Amino acid sequence: MSKVKEKSAKKKPAKINKKTATKKNTSNTKNTIEAKYEGLKEKHLRLKAEFENFRRRKSEEVSKLLHYDGENMVRGFLPIFDDFERIVGSTNSSEESLSDGIKLVQSKIIKYFEVMDIKPFGDEGEKMDPNLHDAMLTQNDEKKDEDVILNVFEKGYTYRDKVIRHAKVIVNKK
Repeated sequence: MSKVKEKSAKKKPAKINKKTATKKNTSNTKNTIEAKYEGLKEKHLRLKAEFENFRRRKSEEVSKLLHYDGENMVRGFLPIFDDFERIVGSTNSSEESLSDGIKLVQSKIIKYFEVMDIKPFGDEGEKMDPNLHDAMLTQNDEKKDEDVILNVFEKGYTYRDKVIRHAKVIVNKK
């Protein structure tokens, strides 16, 4: 064979149609972008569902905390209540032993209040503060200053610096 025929016998590379190649590249790019989009969309939905579950769990947890908020306070008070029941149930007790039992319970209550950060206020001789005291009556005592507490009906109490009960008092007015 001649060299001319050899050259023609060799297959010439097929011409690549530019339009077909561009369509294939565009199609591949489009498929890649759609796959990434679907992946991101699925990831977004999963994260959204996880967040909703987290929010629901936290809401239930807070609801339970609020519902049983006073449980620790009640548990702390139960031993004091048991002591009161023993005092009431004692039949062979003298007045002195009953008085001692009541003083013991009172000291337990005072210690419990200290642990719970409950503080009493409203003693005789203090100056009347309308934010803390409720004036039930006024009396005139020339020996005492104006707006001084003369007598206390009920002590007031604060719980963590918040007034939970105002003191009921008699105030001096001149």
